[in-house]
Amino acid sequence: MEVYLPIILLFVLFLLNVPIAFSLIASSMVYFLFLNTSIPVSLVMQRFISSASSFPLLAIPFFIMVGSIMNYAGISRSLLAFADSIIGHKVGGLAHVNVLLSTLMGGISGSANADAAMQSKILAPEMTKRGYDLPFTAAVTAASSSISPVIPPGINLIIFALLANVSVHSMFIAGYVPAFLMASSLIFTIAIISKKRGYKPSRSEPAKAKERFHYFSKAIPALLIPFGIILGMRFGLFTPTEAGAIAVLLCAIIGGLIYRELKIVHIPLILKETIQGTSSVMFIIIGAMVFGYYMTLEQIPQNVASALIQLTDNKLMLLLLINVLLLVVGMFIEGGAAMIILTPLLLPAVLNLGVNPVHFGVIVIVNIMIGGVTPPFGSMMFTVCSILKVRMVDFVREVTPLLIALLTVLMILTYSESLVMFLPNLL
Repeated sequence: MEVYLPIILLFVLFLLNVPIAFSLIASSMVYFLFLNTSIPVSLVMQRFISSASSFPLLAIPFFIMVGSIMNYAGISRSLLAFADSIIGHKVGGLAHVNVLLSTLMGGISGSANADAAMQSKILAPEMTKRGYDLPFTAAVTAASSSISPVIPPGINLIIFALLANVSVHSMFIAGYVPAFLMASSLIFTIAIISKKRGYKPSRSEPAKAKERFHYFSKAIPALLIPFGIILGMRFGLFTPTEAGAIAVLLCAIIGGLIYRELKIVHIPLILKETIQGTSSVMFIIIGAMVFGYYMTLEQIPQNVASALIQLTDNKLMLLLLINVLLLVVGMFIEGGAAMIILTPLLLPAVLNLGVNPVHFGVIVIVNIMIGGVTPPFGSMMFTVCSILKVRMVDFVREVTPLLIALLTVLMILTYSESLVMFLPNLL
């Protein structure tokens, strides 16, 4: 039983609201200092250092910087105007624009919390001004932000590829179909709710072709960034890590020379936000790697895999059990941390039953994004509720139908490997 003490301690620390990185490190050190003293502490410290020495991890600060540059470069406003011209004339127009903007921004920001915070400040005030209930506005903003990390170059796609030792390029390509289904399900659900409540469109009539073309032409530079990254990797022009640097350069050129909103005075702010974001992510990754070292030594992933296989050797049933596990864990633990902890545990079991690791990665990432919207500890839920000053009880009431829509998509993705793998296999 003492072998599992660090895991128990980890969950206790989570429930006590100890920061994720400190929880992982503290739990690991309890094992190496008291339970397994045969390993020198110097070797454990070396593991801390080597965990951060992976070349592919350089992609993380680059893509975090991309999201920061985007906020200062006018890219988000350009995409907002384009989204409004496309779908703003529908009933509940601004709520639809909220979802479409998250989808368009996904390939650029790659962060659910960044997307949720940005739309809470830019779009949510306009929605409430147009008569949308504040809790409904918060629910749509949080639910739509779950799409962003599923579209490349989402940070979680990179992290899962590193954890599962699969191609980052394949994970990137596999994200498009799930993101499209998530966006479609939310738009369909919002349309039903908006019609019942009488929410008005954001514009009285559809935008004319000339106006749509005008906004589209302004948004082209921003929309080309994710496609340029994917095509560059596809044709071997650069690696995923180098793609991050290319994306930073493209965003800087677009913001400075095309939109002309990115100024030299923004550079210190961008660097500060990048360092803060990278530090928090890397600290969690380092803690998780050392925690994974403890689990490997005690063969816990193999034990969990064999336990799951003994429970059922049916692939479909196993995926259902894993979905339930991920959803429950995602309600209590921040999504990135849950993925880092659970992927090494669950991957051997699904691989043993012939599940494609890229397909499994999509299931895990969509799952933890839904967890980020779900009480009691969903990170996007907290972000939106704190910015918009919405009570959690009201948020839960409004977000329930949107969660049902996302869970329906999750089930489709879980049992349709051919659908998820269509684009990766095609390319």
